[in-house]
Amino acid sequence: MSAMRTMLVSIGLVGIVGVGYGMWAIISPGEERKREMLKNLPEANPLRMEESRKRNALMLQVLKEAAETNENIARGIGSQK
Repeated sequence: MSAMRTMLVSIGLVGIVGVGYGMWAIISPGEERKREMLKNLPEANPLRMEESRKRNALMLQVLKEAAETNENIARGIGSQK
C-alpha cells in the first residue's frame, strides 16, 4: 500500500512539473519577439543612452556635493536656527 502511494505521489509530482513546464513554454516569447523587445529598449537608442549618462552624472555630482557638506537639507527651511 505504501509503495503504491509513493508511486502515485511521484507520478503526480512529475505531472505537475510537466504542466508547469508546458505552460512556461507557451507563455515565454519566441526568438523574434525577444529581438523586437531588445530593439525597443532605451539602451538601444544612442540619444536616450547619452541622456541617461548625463542625468546619472548630474545625480552623482549632486550626491557627492551633499556628502561633502555638513548642512542637513532634509530638515527643510523652517527648522533652521
